[in-house]
Amino acid sequence: MGRVAVGAAVIGAATVVAATAYIVHRRMRWANGRVKAMEIVKDFEEDCATSYSKLKHVADAMTVEMHAGLASEGGSKLKMLISYVDNLPTGDEKGLFYALDLGGTNFRVLRVQLGGRDGRIVNQEFVEVSIPPNLMVKSTDALFDYIANELAKFVAKEGPGFHLPPGKQRELGFTFSFPVMQTSINSGNLIKWTKGFSIDDTIGRDVVAELTKAMERKGVDMRVSALVNDTIGTLAGGRYFNNDVVVAVILGTGSNAAYVERAQAIPKWQGLLPKSGDMVINMEWGNFRSSHLPLTEYDRAMDIESLNPGEQIFEKLVSGMYLGEILRRVLLRMAEEAAFFGATVPPKLKIPFILKTPDMSSMHHDTSVNLKVVGIKMKEILGISDTPLKTRKIVVQLCNIVATRGARLAAAAIFGVLKKMGRDTVRPGEKQKTVIAMDGGLFEHYSEYSKCLENTLRELVGEQVSESLFIEHANDGSGIGAALLAASHSQYLGVEES
Repeated sequence: MGRVAVGAAVIGAATVVAATAYIVHRRMRWANGRVKAMEIVKDFEEDCATSYSKLKHVADAMTVEMHAGLASEGGSKLKMLISYVDNLPTGDEKGLFYALDLGGTNFRVLRVQLGGRDGRIVNQEFVEVSIPPNLMVKSTDALFDYIANELAKFVAKEGPGFHLPPGKQRELGFTFSFPVMQTSINSGNLIKWTKGFSIDDTIGRDVVAELTKAMERKGVDMRVSALVNDTIGTLAGGRYFNNDVVVAVILGTGSNAAYVERAQAIPKWQGLLPKSGDMVINMEWGNFRSSHLPLTEYDRAMDIESLNPGEQIFEKLVSGMYLGEILRRVLLRMAEEAAFFGATVPPKLKIPFILKTPDMSSMHHDTSVNLKVVGIKMKEILGISDTPLKTRKIVVQLCNIVATRGARLAAAAIFGVLKKMGRDTVRPGEKQKTVIAMDGGLFEHYSEYSKCLENTLRELVGEQVSESLFIEHANDGSGIGAALLAASHSQYLGVEES
């Protein structure tokens, strides 16, 4: 019996020792994982750093590339496209104008009644229409006939709040958010379809001419006065309400900028100088690239695996399409190398683009004591339950790193544009105001991002310039902005209203 008791005691002690050793081993693994996770965070934060001097270098590089893009076609990663918009709205425009906004699987038709400087926008209406999937791959005529038919229905419902003077033709601004080679204010040839459209016989054709022919077939008497993109429309909408607006920036799913350039400062411009002396430039700044951009291993991997590797590098650092994906890639590395979410890597965390920027924004803005929103998002989107508070805090820290880098780089790019325009300094006795019209869901809804952008821009321009620099939210450039451009490029300009 004594031997049995001793044996039992030995076995019991061994079990306790083994259990203790297991617990210690788990704690050591957890501690080592936590240390590794924090190393990954620290390295990422250092690689994303945007010091004042680095931002100055980015701004200078932007200015240099702007000069190169204006000098010759293909002279820079920045296309610096001539928009042929040489007259922005003044606020004096009067009359009835239409807009057609085609940028995806839906299109909008809009009409506005403009009442001049006193009345401004007297009345407006719009309708949104879905494009049947088969028409996105059928033929040019089929697509534009469908659009023209919907436009005809909309015109037929023109009510008493809208008035077209006798003898005048309706005019339309056409927002066409696909790559085109513009040849005049109201003509441009399609370079390629994107966003699920694939109609081969449209490539190389003038999209305004195709729309005009379709309208004629459907009995719509309407002239396309302006072919624009949403960034140009945002600039027009901003200028209509504030004559000091000289730059427009889109920060949404993608990013772009447009600004007013002196026509004589565009070496690649071949035509007669416009009477206004100005020309709006569509920068296509998403394709900006510089050795000064703080690219991380996560950015490089995302770019390589993207549909357009080597292109739109700047856009991939600052826009809503990509911020959530960068965060996901860092979290995946932490899960794989530091067991950040436990012994197994959450399967959903391996799915590209599963983490959207609006979800990242919600987590970043979580002010609850236990970061409840972060916990909910982790569970709902990534299938990760019961995340400890320490883990949630690190997720918020990563959101801040990604958003801060994007916002500060966007601010540096804007500063580069201001430098090119000579609006980065204040001359003695000058009272010049500079207003930037901003649009896009990222700027509008991600307040930590937009606050950081504004603060960084003021840091870059300095206190004196800040006093005359303003940022305004300009909504619906692709709709109202296009209608306003139809007004400012009307065939009846200078002709007295009947």
